[in-house]
Amino acid sequence: MDYENGSTVTEFILVGFSGDWQLQTFFFVTFSLIYVATVVGNILIIVTVAANSTLHSPMYFLLGNLSFLDMCISTVTTPKMIRDLLAEHRSISLWGCMVQMFFMHFFGGAEMTLLIVMAFDRFVAICKPLHYRIIMSHRLLNTFVILSWTIGFIHTMSQMVLTVNLPFCGHNIINNIFCDLPLVIKLACIETNTLELFVIADSGLLSFICFILLLVSYTVILVTVKHKSPGRLSKALSTLSAHIIVVTLFFGPCIFIYAWPFSNFASNKTFAVFYTVITPLLNPIIYTLRNQEMQKAMRKLWTQQVSFMSNL
Repeated sequence: MDYENGSTVTEFILVGFSGDWQLQTFFFVTFSLIYVATVVGNILIIVTVAANSTLHSPMYFLLGNLSFLDMCISTVTTPKMIRDLLAEHRSISLWGCMVQMFFMHFFGGAEMTLLIVMAFDRFVAICKPLHYRIIMSHRLLNTFVILSWTIGFIHTMSQMVLTVNLPFCGHNIINNIFCDLPLVIKLACIETNTLELFVIADSGLLSFICFILLLVSYTVILVTVKHKSPGRLSKALSTLSAHIIVVTLFFGPCIFIYAWPFSNFASNKTFAVFYTVITPLLNPIIYTLRNQEMQKAMRKLWTQQVSFMSNL
């Protein structure tokens, strides 16, 4: 089917990073190393949590799920971006673009919900320590995880249902390293003001509200600890600081990209790289470096593996 602006678009051109061959090679090596480190780091956390009985607690169960989601978010976009760095023709099919957007918002929506669950977990652990194991039961944890995946699915489907049937013709250049809703919607051949407002409400406003609620919840936890048990304030700060850093790293780029999705922020490659490449790597580093129990479990796992290999 043809439109006034030209023939129907079957693929999109990704602009990616510009620069000479040496710069492209530098980006290729750098992002390849980061992606490998992201996958290895997050898998290491998942395996450590699963293999070590001392880490079979609600906090580490949720951390293992967060690591899995981080790895998925990075895998949706980073391998394609790395391959395109050395490619002359950087393109992605129309349906490949739709699949990429679907999983980006699926995993992103699930992680957004999981971070709220992790904040609730810290609230119970710090403010109601005697009832922690009763409240954070296995049944509730499984319900929370299923809920996070369900919300992620609803979040992405609510936008993709309206996007997948948009007509695209003529312009097919996406000024970014991967497909994302704001930039793809702008290429449609029809008026999309209503859909643009929906994306702002569904992704941007939701990210902003969740971020504020999380910061408020952490503030409430610290205030509660300060009044009830001032001596435990430093421990609470140490525990929550890692969570606050992770929440800021996750929601910061989301707010800039989706709260103002049809401004220049949406096509800012720095935000895109930070959200999909850097943050999934920083999360395991933050939780590992600031958690002595996790470090001890990893050393124990490494010792067991070395001992096993030496006995072969």
